[in-house]
Amino acid sequence: MSRDVTEIVIEGKRLKLTNLKKTMWPGDGITKAGLIKYYADMAEVILPYLKDRLFVMSRYPDGIEGEMFYQKDCPEYAPDWLKVFPVDSPDVGKTINYIVCNDMPSLLWLANQACIEMHIWLARIPRIDYPDIAVFDLDPFPPAGFADTLQVGLLVKEALDQFGLKGYPKTSGATGLHIFVPIKPEFTYREVRDGVEFICRQINSVAPGKTTMERLVADRNGKVYLDYLQNTRGKTMTFHYSLRPVPGAPVSTPLTWDEVKEGKVRPENFTINNIRERLMETGDLYRDLLQPGQSIRGLVEVTART
Repeated sequence: MSRDVTEIVIEGKRLKLTNLKKTMWPGDGITKAGLIKYYADMAEVILPYLKDRLFVMSRYPDGIEGEMFYQKDCPEYAPDWLKVFPVDSPDVGKTINYIVCNDMPSLLWLANQACIEMHIWLARIPRIDYPDIAVFDLDPFPPAGFADTLQVGLLVKEALDQFGLKGYPKTSGATGLHIFVPIKPEFTYREVRDGVEFICRQINSVAPGKTTMERLVADRNGKVYLDYLQNTRGKTMTFHYSLRPVPGAPVSTPLTWDEVKEGKVRPENFTINNIRERLMETGDLYRDLLQPGQSIRGLVEVTART
């Protein structure tokens, strides 16, 4: 066996870890072994959020500077113990077997496939048509920056407050801010998306100089894009504590609202090298997402009347 291949048995399941010396973040000297170790070390805090969610692989076989590709269907060579969930996909005319990552062996197998990011559906099986997370995805377009995005995040919080809803901010790990809203899985993606769009339009109406809902990228210059379309069936989001494929190996990291108000944090502040220290200081700021979600019936009813 090659020196760059290691076989391990974890939770009774055998894994073959390959190409461990391959550099994934060239500028930072982080190898595939470092990628796998990160997810092994963080499994305890990551796995509860991945549980029973459909996983889309975003693979970087040659590291962040190489070509990447998305893969929805579980490959034929996957181990037979890997859990999958079949979903009929009329668009492609076949059933897609999505991977479901519920345990450490599955998480490490995915990391060994060079899945740097954790791209997950916003609904849990078996109720895959009823999301239990609503998302506000805020992306700045230069010269707007992350500080501007944090200010827009506060506008989202004010709007959520009016509906008695709690949102939980996190860095995207790249340039933006995500706000996750845990909800009861009682409304369809369309209803949830319409509700998020309603709030985004309200924000855009009071801050048109700072925000935009323009679909054309060229028309977003200097503003923060309010993206509600992530709340669509089949779309995935980068979940918290996911690594990102950009220099420095940043981590999508939960924030407190006080940090958002202070406006001093930056996505690059939280990386593969210091996220454990961050967790020790703050605890898991997203733990409420593991509790029963909030009802958005009031928001859905208001949206339906407009």
